[in-house]
Amino acid sequence: MHSLSVIMRAINGLNRLIGGIFSWLSVAIVVVCFWVVIERYFFGNTRLWMQDLYPWLSGVMFTAVAGYALLNNDHVRVDIFYRPTSNRNKAWMDLIGVLVFLLPFTYVVAIYCYTFVARSWGLREGSANPGGAEGLFLVKGFILVFAATLALQGISMLIRSILILRGREDLVPHDYRYETLMG
Repeated sequence: MHSLSVIMRAINGLNRLIGGIFSWLSVAIVVVCFWVVIERYFFGNTRLWMQDLYPWLSGVMFTAVAGYALLNNDHVRVDIFYRPTSNRNKAWMDLIGVLVFLLPFTYVVAIYCYTFVARSWGLREGSANPGGAEGLFLVKGFILVFAATLALQGISMLIRSILILRGREDLVPHDYRYETLMG
């Protein structure tokens, strides 16, 4: 059980690191978008590569931080059933949800997108806009990062569920335990 706890903590640490780094892209997105508007309306200039840049940065950020969002319980959930139930029932719901929905979803995304991403990398694909940004292949590569970080966080959730169902909540870090409602 201790080795499962170590794996869970490592996955959580990795997603915290990735989330902490890539969430800073939000600042870059705002700065680039602001500058594109300033250039267009005040200087009458348009740089297509910069217009490509801010939606690409958004795509990178949102795909990279998906596992981090799941770690922090920021994904959509049907709280009407989940929130008021016991920790044991939450563990069962997470275990079933991860095995039946999350891991198969990330597998399908990875398998079906691999060829798409590999082709883009092979071509060193850039923007479809003349004069647009280079490096679209890098952005598309984050589809696989999305699948990997989400799957890893799903495995962490599975481990948490197993530990709780085996009565070893003491091996789950305090910041990763289920929230309990105060009546």
